[in-house]
Amino acid sequence: MLFNSHAFLFLFLPLVWLVATGLRKAGWARVSLNWLLLASLFFYGYWMPEFTLLLLASIAINFAFGLQIGRARGSGRRVGRHSAAGLWQMTGVAFNLALLGYFKYANFFVESLNAGLGFDWQPGHIILPIGISFYTFTQIAFLVDTGQGKVTEFRPIHYGLFVTYFPHLIAGPVLHHGQMMPQFASPSVYRFDAANFAAGAFIFCVGLFKKIVLADGIAPYADAVFIPADGGASPSFREGWLGAAAYSLQLYFDFSGYSDMAIGISWMFNIRLPFNFDSPYKATSISDFWRRWHMSLSAFLRDYLYIALGGNRKGALRRYVNLGATMVLGGLWHGASWSFVLWGALHGAYLILNHAFNALCLRLGWQQRLDRSRAFSVFSWLLTMLAVMMAWLFFRAETMAGAVRVLSAMFGFTSAVDGIDHQLW
Repeated sequence: MLFNSHAFLFLFLPLVWLVATGLRKAGWARVSLNWLLLASLFFYGYWMPEFTLLLLASIAINFAFGLQIGRARGSGRRVGRHSAAGLWQMTGVAFNLALLGYFKYANFFVESLNAGLGFDWQPGHIILPIGISFYTFTQIAFLVDTGQGKVTEFRPIHYGLFVTYFPHLIAGPVLHHGQMMPQFASPSVYRFDAANFAAGAFIFCVGLFKKIVLADGIAPYADAVFIPADGGASPSFREGWLGAAAYSLQLYFDFSGYSDMAIGISWMFNIRLPFNFDSPYKATSISDFWRRWHMSLSAFLRDYLYIALGGNRKGALRRYVNLGATMVLGGLWHGASWSFVLWGALHGAYLILNHAFNALCLRLGWQQRLDRSRAFSVFSWLLTMLAVMMAWLFFRAETMAGAVRVLSAMFGFTSAVDGIDHQLW
């Protein structure tokens, strides 16, 4: 169910809000939580009811893992050289990665092996459950934080709602238990707040405008370039730039609009979701861009992947390797194709160059002079936007060859893939 669909706008959202508000006014706070949980499960199952059981199984198993990790950590029990809590945590994370790997990446890996090695394996078509990336990452973070002693609450209803809460379930943001579960225990959540409702409705309308008017209005201009390019046509110089610029704007308004709608809906229920965007197209470096774009995912990748790999604690070379690996895996998280892998690799290379340049400027004493230079700020912004726009080509195109055709057109070259057998593309 989409936030901009008639079923959501005129049936689901009003009904869920009215019932939840009525239950809260009647003093049935816990019943209202149960209602929100049931509504969230219905919202998820509206498209794919068969995968609701998978979602419930994932929640139940991860909650059980969390309990075991918490108990083992409290007892300090060890199994050989390893703590029992650590072993439970590794098992829980492995379960989540296996679940995500099977449903999201099994077809991709088999198809890649078939194309690269000439095999003809037929694993069968595996349907991708909606939102599995979001609810899997959310629960991995919960298990890791439990192992670090950061989780102190284990209430099944709170945990179930934290994972399934319908405003974030399909398109994020990626939530942290510390941002949500304490709110479910707060008495202020169960009182009607006219200011929160009005502010939430306004934010929701802003997001709806971004999605329907701006993103959907710009989409045909991007499609008019990328669809023919994927089919083998080579766009002109002007068409290449138009398609790249149109998709850059479409993606921003679409994703930002959905995030705004999620935040607005939550405010109407007195629940605060984290903001996910901070004017990313104002960024003057790629590092600045990732501090502003999809901020909840950026924080997850930093806290649970980049730092876990060693971060910047083991020297400059290891830091650059960790940055590259983090962004490649972040690209693969977005989708199971080599185009997403390349998109992540490009951003990894951008970040490595950005950090290397900053280190060089500090060593040579240029940093303060460049920070004061208006011309350098404008140049940095233009370079950052060009880099981001070029990477978006591989995010949007259905084929690698289509992305290369658009990229070649933007720089006035004949497509590098014309006349080439591109079986892997």
